[in-house]
Amino acid sequence: MLWWNRELWLIDHGASFLFHHNWENWEKQALSPFPLIKDHVLLPQAAQLAEVDAVFKKLLTAEKLQQIVALIPDEWILASRDVEHPEEGRAIYAAYLESRLNHTEHFIKGAQDARKALI
Repeated sequence: MLWWNRELWLIDHGASFLFHHNWENWEKQALSPFPLIKDHVLLPQAAQLAEVDAVFKKLLTAEKLQQIVALIPDEWILASRDVEHPEEGRAIYAAYLESRLNHTEHFIKGAQDARKALI
């Protein structure tokens, strides 16, 4: 959820995975901060970001990400028209998510800084 133009928006995976709309340079995008976190409606309550990050890094393993990505329907992957085969798209999704998982410190710091600016 986020506040945008004075309205509350519920975002879907397409809005969350910005690379999903442009698969070029997905490797760079995987390491990019998420500047829109400053508009997330729950950010003021996110006081334990580092602690939650540590717990979830133990739970959300690369193997678990592979299992989740395997559930994405072929039609969803092919709808982007950026890949020709669903497995190619799944491989990119998995690599993207694993990269994000391995570099959470960038996103945690960004969220913490945005939160500090709010409160």
